[in-house]
Amino acid sequence: MVIHAGMSSNGLRVLSPADQSDVVFEGEWSLKAVDDAVAAARTAFPAWRKLGQPARAELLRKYQAAVKARLDELTRAISREIGKPLWEAKTEVQAMLTKVDVSLGEGAAFTRDHRIDDLPGEIRHRPHGVVAVLGPFNFPGHLPNGQIVPALLMGNTVVFKPSDKGALTASLMARCFEDAGFPPGVFSVVQGAVAVAQHVSTHPGIDALLFTGSVPVGQQIVAANAHRPGLLIALELGGKNASLVFDDVELDRAVREIAFSGFATAGQRCTATSRIYVTRGIAAQFIEKLAAAARSVKVGHPADDGVFMGPVISEGTRKQLIDAQKKAVAGGFEAVVPGGVAEARTAGFYVRPAVHVARGGVTAVAGYTDTELFAPDLAVITVNDVDEAIAHANDTQFGLSAAVFTRSAELFERAADALRVGVLHWNRSSAGASGRLPFSGVKASGNHRPAGILMGTSCVYPMGVLLPPKSDSPLPSWPGISF
Repeated sequence: MVIHAGMSSNGLRVLSPADQSDVVFEGEWSLKAVDDAVAAARTAFPAWRKLGQPARAELLRKYQAAVKARLDELTRAISREIGKPLWEAKTEVQAMLTKVDVSLGEGAAFTRDHRIDDLPGEIRHRPHGVVAVLGPFNFPGHLPNGQIVPALLMGNTVVFKPSDKGALTASLMARCFEDAGFPPGVFSVVQGAVAVAQHVSTHPGIDALLFTGSVPVGQQIVAANAHRPGLLIALELGGKNASLVFDDVELDRAVREIAFSGFATAGQRCTATSRIYVTRGIAAQFIEKLAAAARSVKVGHPADDGVFMGPVISEGTRKQLIDAQKKAVAGGFEAVVPGGVAEARTAGFYVRPAVHVARGGVTAVAGYTDTELFAPDLAVITVNDVDEAIAHANDTQFGLSAAVFTRSAELFERAADALRVGVLHWNRSSAGASGRLPFSGVKASGNHRPAGILMGTSCVYPMGVLLPPKSDSPLPSWPGISF
């Protein structure tokens, strides 16, 4: 299923962020490979659509079985090329398996054809055609899998362009589709970096584009396709997510959940907490416990036992983080748990988890509190009351995820009513999500095309069908015309 480059090819070489001597993937890419993949997808589409959903679902079950058979292989691939500890990489592959169950079960209900008997009429759902999926690096299997499976179930063919940092995982996914016996052209992978992504996202042969990544790239995709209003574009973009901690909180639970949401995946989750607004009565105790949790995090090679956090993805990410932390300190934040480079047994992009606490009335620093760093850093700001916490949490271009920590249902509902986010958690980590719920952001974090349980709705267009009148119904008539 992987379509390799033809003429005018270039090399793609992926080194592990955990060990720069570990060559994870080597392959070829070309723009012609994109053209070939799209052409194959267009050729395969009519028969794939006519195959019917039950038969497509049966093939997706076989794909699920193939993923399960390669669970260990996929786990190692994700760990090597992304730097996730093995325990975390395994949970990602397990989420891929669960996603098939959800997509073929509860998720399919949202795109089920149904009849309105007293109209009479029907609501039908039709596949777009060729769907391009542009995947991110941080969840190289789970996130694109959550788009690919619904797209295929609904009768689309798929061209998958993974992150150039997640090439091995994508290749293994393609092998799973081969193992499952999918027809040629129904699913293809095209490897490469920016040039390939641009070619895919502007290709005249695609009918829909599902993208997960940064806000600037999402904006570029929309701008490049402004002349194509008929191209469906679903964007899952970044976040600068807040956790709100109120005085009546269950303190130890809040610390555990927030530490996880800030430091899991080395902070490289779009839903990771990066800003914390804590009310004054609990602030000192909260900061002390959070700092202790940050200091306890074991950073190291992802294959080593007991490691919670591996490296960030690149030297560029590490440099951006360190530069932002310098701005934070210069702007009035205290480095209660300093960040910076972390030592490890291999040459990789390791950093220390950091906690910065605002002092002297500071609440924001440009380039720090307003920027998605995609790294393990928590900014803590003390506030006077709930309303101030909500106001600060909303004061961002992003609107992806938030968490509220309180024992009070009244306080939670007050915050829930005011917060402008697409995903909200009560006494849970902001970095969590459920495939059985919608997943999307508002403001700059998305364009109202939710993933999760509703992903299938972006993989179809609805058709309203008016059925013929009953044979005994009166013939239509209008003034001013004779029949």
